[in-house]
Amino acid sequence: MLRNQKEQIAALIGAALAEVVAASAVPDLALPAVELERPRQADHGDLACSVALQLAKKLGTNPRALAQALAQALERAGGGLIDSVEVAGPGFLNLRISAAAKLAVVNAISAAGEEFGRSAGRSGSKAIVEFVSANPTGPLHVGHGRQAALGDSLAALLAASGWQVSREFYYNDAGAQIANLARSVQARARGIEPDDGSFPADGYRGEYIRDIADDYLAGRTIGAKELAPVHATGNPDDLEAIRHFAVAYLRHEQDLDLRAFGVRFDHFYLESSLYQDGRVERTVAGLRAAGHTYEDAGALWLRTTDFGDDKDRVMRKSDGAYTYFVPDVAYHVTKWERGFAKAINVQGSDHHGTMARVRAGLQALDAGIPAGYPDYVLHKMVTVMRGGEEVKISKRAGSYVTLRDLITWSGEQRDADGAVVGVDERRGRDAVRFFLVSRKADSEFVFDVDLALAQTDENPVYYVQYAHARISSVLAQAAAAPGAGAGPAASPGGGADLALLTSRHEFALAARLAEYPEVIAAAAEALAPHAVAYYLKDLAADLHAYYNAERFLVEDEALRQARMTLLLATRQVLRNGLALLGVSAPERM
Repeated sequence: MLRNQKEQIAALIGAALAEVVAASAVPDLALPAVELERPRQADHGDLACSVALQLAKKLGTNPRALAQALAQALERAGGGLIDSVEVAGPGFLNLRISAAAKLAVVNAISAAGEEFGRSAGRSGSKAIVEFVSANPTGPLHVGHGRQAALGDSLAALLAASGWQVSREFYYNDAGAQIANLARSVQARARGIEPDDGSFPADGYRGEYIRDIADDYLAGRTIGAKELAPVHATGNPDDLEAIRHFAVAYLRHEQDLDLRAFGVRFDHFYLESSLYQDGRVERTVAGLRAAGHTYEDAGALWLRTTDFGDDKDRVMRKSDGAYTYFVPDVAYHVTKWERGFAKAINVQGSDHHGTMARVRAGLQALDAGIPAGYPDYVLHKMVTVMRGGEEVKISKRAGSYVTLRDLITWSGEQRDADGAVVGVDERRGRDAVRFFLVSRKADSEFVFDVDLALAQTDENPVYYVQYAHARISSVLAQAAAAPGAGAGPAASPGGGADLALLTSRHEFALAARLAEYPEVIAAAAEALAPHAVAYYLKDLAADLHAYYNAERFLVEDEALRQARMTLLLATRQVLRNGLALLGVSAPERM
């Protein structure tokens, strides 16, 4: 159901309700918003409404009698949208949409193309999505991959809903972990191995540390998008030079991983800049001035309990160092000052405690920042299965599976004997991106590499992409058929007679297409990109059922053109939805 059609039908019911209420004993009764649902059983109609059950008692009438009066008013004012209205049960309205209205979506898609499903409702409003935000201490792991897939899809959904969206990567380049990184690289540069007793106790032991040390000793120059090029001095005793080089090296590596994953960022924000430009100190001064701090045992505390936290939090420790949530508060002040009315952070579920502290700090500043700012999407980690066994470590990272590993494994090409003969990076990227958004963020997820490689209906990304490729094949055959002229196969919206589409599979497919704008709007509102993945699987199922039930290259040219037009519309929506998830829409499989 096209979103505007549903709104039109809701308006018709509202008008019918106003007519009935005006003639009742309580003509001034406030009318509720009309809500429409899809009946659980298809034979009950296309839409259902329970408004008669809600108002009957207030009107002093029987719900079924009220529903009957509404049905009669609707049939008089159907406007070509409503074919019939039935009263069911105690007073439900079951509505059947006219065939022409059901198929109107096909021409709407043909006219809108890539813009179908998009809205300008939030035009001008700015939103920022912060995701990945990995400290530059190692390669990106599969948890970062889930963040990248979720965050990039959320940003695309918000943009489709009219928001002006900025994608931001924030990283901690000023903490203890960076110091541990520098000492680890220094140890390797001095020839100290991870199993040596003199290796830093909290150091990083992956093979990538050796790679950094080797390049540092070789005097390599390295840079990342937001960092000036760093030239290695090659001096293993210069810990500060090692730190600068190691951070730039790993940021460059992360850039390569994200590029392979098809993710881009509009801005990178360094935690160190918050200290350099005095933002942390100004934030602390603002909290002091607002009267929400106190000192105890040599530490500075924030009364976060005044804002719903379970206990007060230390801001500055007795040694003078700030706790990690203080720069977080300062950072989110910058988001608000930059004009982002909506801020979304995609982080691991271990950041749950951060939510209350950051929000409390922002409220304590009394700077006009709304309660509940920012929004959080917290995700659980990913278990990777390969060959029927859980994979826990990477040869390169040492202690975890990297995102690059996952992309490579999911894109492997094998010969008849099962030997790996190559890697299709596009296929690997598509599988990883689709899989990692295919479940709710807060649910556990098992990534089965063998399933990602399978070219069967059980592989959801293959199933959806195959639907797109199937349509492309049929359209290509139609265009190449003898005597094929200009029509829907060559030119979308070629004036086909859609009234010739009468099968239940055609109506089911059209109904699914019409749901797309509403799915996108709801997914953006709920910050739930998995809803798009669910929808695409359902749309692919409808297409495959249609493909198996009907012939398309029929002799009747008018019917052939009508079916080609429906296929074109379906392909367009598959392509639009896949694009929101950062997944390609191949023409052949």
